[in-house]
Amino acid sequence: MSLPLRVELRLLDPRLTGWGFPRWGSEAAAGLDLQACLDAPLALAPQAPAVLIPAGFAAIIRDPDWCAMIYPRSGLGHRDGLVLGNGVGVIDADYEGPLMVSAWNRNPPGSAAPITIRPGERIAQLVFTRITRPHVTVTEGPGPSTTGRGQGGFGSTGVE
Repeated sequence: MSLPLRVELRLLDPRLTGWGFPRWGSEAAAGLDLQACLDAPLALAPQAPAVLIPAGFAAIIRDPDWCAMIYPRSGLGHRDGLVLGNGVGVIDADYEGPLMVSAWNRNPPGSAAPITIRPGERIAQLVFTRITRPHVTVTEGPGPSTTGRGQGGFGSTGVE
């Protein structure tokens, strides 16, 4: 059995400890809550460009068999339309800089009021996960199918 992953969380914003950082939402939660380290409320208009919001710390992973991923909080995305501007953020084991959350209001223009993010608000979550780097063989051109899959093209499985 391997030893558990050890990660250093380097605090860059002293307000985090007052906001309860670090914490998971429950004992079984996969994601570590990320808070918006803002000095004032930030309004994100629908379909405006994504904004980088500091998370106030750096996650020092170092173990090349691990990475961290930043995901949106499901309630904010589903209910309010706040999602990540880059879909999912990947934090490599050798990255030691500050974590930033790319926040975007996915709502159509004119359909909703701006989403207001307040200082200390939980806006995303950080999930640590193992990774693998497979041995890759590069070949050229189409080859024979060994499974029969892919013959009908993208999205064809199960289509009559």
